[in-house]
Amino acid sequence: MIGNIISFKREEHLLELDRTNLWDIIIIGGGATGLGTAVDAASRGYKTLLLEQEDFAKGTSSRSTKLVHGGVRYLAQGNIGLVYEALRERGLLLQNAPHLVKKQSFIIPCYSWFDKLKYLLGLKMYDWLAGKYSFGKSVSLSRDEVIGAINEIEAKGLKGGIKYWDGQFDDARLAINLAQTSAQQGGVLLNYIKVTGLLKNRDNKISGVIARDKETGRTYNLNAKVVINATGVFVDKILQMDSAAQKPLVKSSQGVHVVLAKSFLHGDNAVMIPKTSDGRVLFAVPWHDHVLVGTTDTQLDSHSIEPVALDEEIDFILKTAGQYLIKAPTRADVLSVFAGLRPLAAPDKGTGATKEISRSHKLIVNNSGLITVTGGKWTTYRKMAEDTVGQAIKTGDLAAKPCVTRDLKIHGYINGKWGENLAVYGSDALLINKLIEAQPRLGDLLIENYTYLQAEVIWHVSYEMARTVEDVLARRLRLLFLEADAAISAAPIVARLMAGELNYDRAWEEAQVKNFNLLAGKYLTKPIS
Repeated sequence: MIGNIISFKREEHLLELDRTNLWDIIIIGGGATGLGTAVDAASRGYKTLLLEQEDFAKGTSSRSTKLVHGGVRYLAQGNIGLVYEALRERGLLLQNAPHLVKKQSFIIPCYSWFDKLKYLLGLKMYDWLAGKYSFGKSVSLSRDEVIGAINEIEAKGLKGGIKYWDGQFDDARLAINLAQTSAQQGGVLLNYIKVTGLLKNRDNKISGVIARDKETGRTYNLNAKVVINATGVFVDKILQMDSAAQKPLVKSSQGVHVVLAKSFLHGDNAVMIPKTSDGRVLFAVPWHDHVLVGTTDTQLDSHSIEPVALDEEIDFILKTAGQYLIKAPTRADVLSVFAGLRPLAAPDKGTGATKEISRSHKLIVNNSGLITVTGGKWTTYRKMAEDTVGQAIKTGDLAAKPCVTRDLKIHGYINGKWGENLAVYGSDALLINKLIEAQPRLGDLLIENYTYLQAEVIWHVSYEMARTVEDVLARRLRLLFLEADAAISAAPIVARLMAGELNYDRAWEEAQVKNFNLLAGKYLTKPIS
């Protein structure tokens, strides 16, 4: 199956802002929730516009643990409904985006017989809840079987383990494909457009947004029948544009991940530690030929577009991983460290620990008609979007049209083999190869020790709306998240290739490299002297 090249050029989508007098739905926020909503709305036939102040998935949605899962720990908390919904959505994601989602085996090492029995019973219920969307049966493993499957596991005191199945994906790549899917359905999506205000009619009802193009400085007044606030941890900023008296709706907790070399966890099995010293779950997951270890749960009082890992978070992950791996990782082993903020729907009363705040999504409709969607997680993005558009139909008095996303294939859909070069592009891989056929030099590697090709950068600029070196190295390729030093080395050639496509000069290249290097420094961690 060969994918079709779609119109996903920023300049073409910008033209639609002048051509369209009234949108059915304007979505603020280009993360998982906003992009999913843009797919749902456009695929139902509504005139849909999505605006993102940075790049698509710049925030939380590119900084996950890369898991498509039901949530084993939510099952332990008794949240059966959330787990059931997530397991169904996990199955739909594999069905609709098999080029980005795959089944992943996990092993829980057990150091007591009671734990082994407890986790086996719990995961059998997990399997039962998955029903026809099951990814595989959970099984009990002997001590020798665990060691055979994970040579790096700490064997002292090991009683055995449980093997179960969940899903893995590439979060930022899925975000880009969702944007392309919405565009294929007629949606208009733009990055680097910041909403600076809300338009209201005489009845004090929301009638659109005021937005500024961060590249040109031009301001737009954009009219809409309904406006959706899907800005993650920043939902309160939009709510306060509607009403200065608005109380905070979300709390955020910071999750940190460290990335290690493949040598720390050979093989295809991931490790799940079901209860760390802070009561959370810790994962060590194979990802793009590296090992991703996380996450933490640190409650924060403020939000940042580019959060930074705290030293204590890094040390916690390394110390905990070292308790279960024969070779304990140190700061010197960390290739990249990244932090993300979870937008958690705050409880009505009290504060509580963030791990107790609901991961379920919530829909709020202000008296002005502004719709806000908060909470949730990547796995359930499609259901969140379905519920949000359903509310938009009511609030905006739109002609009712059924949701079609349960069976809608995500852009790039192909039942290809996971792990092959260019496989994450799905059907687009064939089109990238055509670029190389036309210009063979684009088949050269971008950087040594990685399989990334120069043609990929051209593709990102031409068909994935990449505007900066960071867009390419952080979210189109995942190099910044895998090895920050390697990303720094790749920045100059990425800037040169981009400048050629975008008709920018040498000064732009130099500024891009400088800015990227400053950013990449935050993904590096050095030993504390």
